Amino acid sequence: MARLSLNLLLGAVVLIALLLLSTAYGTTAIPAPDVVHAVLLGLGLTEGEAAPVHRIVFELRLPRALFAAVIGAGLGIVGVVLQTTTRNDLADPFLFGLSSGAAAGAVFVITVTGDILGFWTLPVAAFTGGIIASAIVLSLVHSLRTSAPEKLILAGLAVSFLFAAITNYLIFAGDSRAAHSVIFWMLGGLGLARWDSFPLVCAGLLLIFAYTAYRARWLDALLTGDGTAATLGVPVQRLRFSMFFIAALATAVFVSVAGVIGFVGLMVPHIARGMVGPLHRNLIPTSAIIGAALLTGSDIVSRVILAPQELPVGIVTTSIGALFVFLLLYRTAKS
Repeated sequence: MARLSLNLLLGAVVLIALLLLSTAYGTTAIPAPDVVHAVLLGLGLTEGEAAPVHRIVFELRLPRALFAAVIGAGLGIVGVVLQTTTRNDLADPFLFGLSSGAAAGAVFVITVTGDILGFWTLPVAAFTGGIIASAIVLSLVHSLRTSAPEKLILAGLAVSFLFAAITNYLIFAGDSRAAHSVIFWMLGGLGLARWDSFPLVCAGLLLIFAYTAYRARWLDALLTGDGTAATLGVPVQRLRFSMFFIAALATAVFVSVAGVIGFVGLMVPHIARGMVGPLHRNLIPTSAIIGAALLTGSDIVSRVILAPQELPVGIVTTSIGALFVFLLLYRTAKS
């Protein structure tokens, strides 16, 4: 417990520092006193006139930083859930068609319908696509009357390829002028971060965190194998289905506002296990902190590496993820 507390404390300090950096730095650096004053002014804790710099901090950079932290934490926990329930160390939302379904929904409205619901058009379409993809995966697995991890993975891959094909068709057949927006969104970005949709991503994080914490002991039992878990009283099939559904729901929420951000859910559980071990009571909060710090730091890099242009954050996380997988394979081969 002392080790967990120390890890969480250090992680919280790092995360707070990254949040401050994310708020202060971008295409234009803003002095720390001005950042603090803008935040206090936005929260109504001080008086003064809202200068343009205050609007930049409170209405653009602060919600973006908080979105990165919340979504990164959520994706980290989703990775834990998927890797545990499938017993696959490379499992993440990409593997099960969740991100592909959300991408197809978003690309559909970008290239075909347009903003028929205003600001909420893209989030609603992406959320719907992610839920449809997860429903197809669960239906396929249910029709086989099994919840075996390998069947779940195969069903997810099939659905992922299906929605990837749909997305590519929409890009090719749709308005070519929307191609840039489509590509930027498919590579992940936090440009849609607004205070109006912040409760939505918080709800996604709360959902996945609360349910996994509630079922932590069952997830621990699942690590020993389906047979042993069943003898301990764990309803293995029901647990696997419910965990996948909750993970799909949370992933759809995150993708609906941030696009497809890859490899966070794959890397974070491995890093967290190396720090606190495989038991989920410690693994879940540690993964949340690491995921939040990873995506917040990646977003900072994406905004400054090509300033004044903005690089999609998914390119940064994918680059880090590729190096991480190479390192993981090297360590496995060496051991």
